[in-house]
Amino acid sequence: MPIHEIPPLHQLLPPERVRVGVHAASKEAVITTLVEMLADHPAVRDLDAVREAVLRREQNFSTGVGKGLGLPHAKTPGVTETLAAFVLTAQPIDFQAIDNLPVRLVFLLVGPEDATTLHIKILSRLSRLMNRDPFRKKLLEATTAQEILHHLETGEDALVG
Repeated sequence: MPIHEIPPLHQLLPPERVRVGVHAASKEAVITTLVEMLADHPAVRDLDAVREAVLRREQNFSTGVGKGLGLPHAKTPGVTETLAAFVLTAQPIDFQAIDNLPVRLVFLLVGPEDATTLHIKILSRLSRLMNRDPFRKKLLEATTAQEILHHLETGEDALVG
């Protein structure tokens, strides 16, 4: 699948699924917040199954990928299409990241079990974006969901353009 066939990240994230200044005391709490942000989407068949799949994946191997980013994700029959949510936490959270640094940027990705290629390509694109220090800095300084979405759009345009 060519990179242009992957939906842009900002299109996977309508404003109602982006939050800034989220207060969460733990990795589990922030994941629960992210999953609950998907609750009203028609593609969600079973929100509890989604939460369980993401937490189970996290127990097996932390998705704290470093540089202040958490990428909790799972494939589950609890959804019928690929969905995402994003939070910028108010305070750093211990995510058992590979670099042992806490995270504030947390991007949730869930998809149906047969969407493996799309799932991997979205995670890869997001990882490449987040490896750019100026991009991460802009996200960390954002104060609204609209700012986050704007930074995602312009950052992704620069990445694939």
